[in-house]
Amino acid sequence: MPDRRLDATALRDWANTAVGDLITHTDEINRLNVFPVADSDTGTNLLFTMRSALAAAESAVGSGDVSQLTAALSDGALHGARGNSGVILSQILRGLADVTASAAADTDGALADIDAVLLGAALRHAVGLVVSSMGGQLVAGTIVSVLQAVAETIQQWAADGAGLGEALTAGADAGFAALERTPDQLDVLAEAGVVDAGGRGFLVLVDALAATVTGHAPHRHAYEPGPPRIESVAAEPAPPQFEVMYLLADCDAAALDPLRTRLEHLGESVGIAASTADGDRYSVHVHTDDAGAAVEAGLAAGAVSRIQISVLNTGGARHSSGSWSRERAVLAVVDGDGAAELFGQEGACVLRPDAALADPANGVTARELVRALVDTGAAQVMVLPNGYVAAEELVSGCTAGIGWGIDVVALPTGSMVQGLAALAVHDPGREAVDDGFSMARAAAAARHGSVRTATEQALTWAGSCEPGDGLGIAGDEVLVVAADVAGAATGLIDLLLVAGGELVTVLIGDGADPTVADALADHIHRRHPGIEFATYPTGHRGDVLLIGVE
Repeated sequence: MPDRRLDATALRDWANTAVGDLITHTDEINRLNVFPVADSDTGTNLLFTMRSALAAAESAVGSGDVSQLTAALSDGALHGARGNSGVILSQILRGLADVTASAAADTDGALADIDAVLLGAALRHAVGLVVSSMGGQLVAGTIVSVLQAVAETIQQWAADGAGLGEALTAGADAGFAALERTPDQLDVLAEAGVVDAGGRGFLVLVDALAATVTGHAPHRHAYEPGPPRIESVAAEPAPPQFEVMYLLADCDAAALDPLRTRLEHLGESVGIAASTADGDRYSVHVHTDDAGAAVEAGLAAGAVSRIQISVLNTGGARHSSGSWSRERAVLAVVDGDGAAELFGQEGACVLRPDAALADPANGVTARELVRALVDTGAAQVMVLPNGYVAAEELVSGCTAGIGWGIDVVALPTGSMVQGLAALAVHDPGREAVDDGFSMARAAAAARHGSVRTATEQALTWAGSCEPGDGLGIAGDEVLVVAADVAGAATGLIDLLLVAGGELVTVLIGDGADPTVADALADHIHRRHPGIEFATYPTGHRGDVLLIGVE
């Protein structure tokens, strides 16, 4: 398969893949985190920073100019930077933005894609930006060592005429080799028996980029803390108590050195990262025992916003609760373009089964569910599985989400019609337990069934069927056999209304006869006067119709 051009679409795909891969490797990276502070959050910080970059890139949809997209990635990372590693990542993306902006200016127009020469130059520029943001001193054995190895290798291969895919593959392998050397370069890593956590996280991003371009994901073994490679030295002083971060605007460049000096006096791991080469916005980071003084130092230099003060945890691995942008969200698993639009209009976040699956039932994996939970950006998430997530995957995914610090409530919706019933009573203003109970009760009260077309001759509880017959199904049993879909649907609706009801909802799937909605509306008007009837062309796969009665 030929290599893919690294154009705007490919860059968005890379950012999306990078977020997914960071979710997979976050625990691994966190366990490696011993430098500069053993607070077990490097993987989490990289993930949330990359999520912020991806969100900014997705908001720039429609632009085919690579320089505009890299600027969005850089800006999103700077504004959403988490921790020391997040600040570094923002500068790596800024390196990409600066170099592509310069290339676009040289061509007097939009930049269509990034080649090996540009990528190598961007990463080389990023090395300088990262070192500068961290005070001007390159510490061997850190993420900078891995970044430098990748940049140099890509530049060398590009100079020899290699294409982007070849150069990226070689660069990723060089990054892996550099990561393996980090314990030999930094005593604290050797003492803990680990490689550098930031370097491991950066390698995840490089591997994701290589996979995006070449179609082949490099295979890397998982890293776990091993036995110390050297004997531990005397105990180090206790690290600072707090991590302080904020955005700084309206700051004159002359004020940066005094600010850095003041922050270095107050603590360690000082980082001041600029948004653009000529901008006046900065992301400021420091570990300190005096959080108030660190903020005051920023106020003396400019306008401070988005202040984050967190207690540094040095007691071992943990999951961060994340930077949630809202209190509560509903995550609905749906199939079909119409269904995605319908649930989205009602305020739900949407997760869809893989479009390549012939049958979407139970088609969502735990990993996909975790990714969607994190992407909601909410501290509390009500999950509507709607029959598209197997029980074991649902439990596994929700448990992992809880481990991320998300309050996850999985509601018993076995069909999208039950999901709509639950969503109709959702009220984010109520307490979570009250909201969850009300939604679960509404879902349970919605009797539901489906209609599909028979594909073979068979004997059912409702009699024998032939290929092409309509089958009305409820509770996994065939209750109605009719000559066509409309006949099966009217028979099933009659059965569901035996116990009463005020509203019949029918979701019309992909390939259904467009006249079936009118036929059902006419039937309900004649046989069940006073009953409300609603149809939605959801375009779902599998069953032709999904029917609910409330």
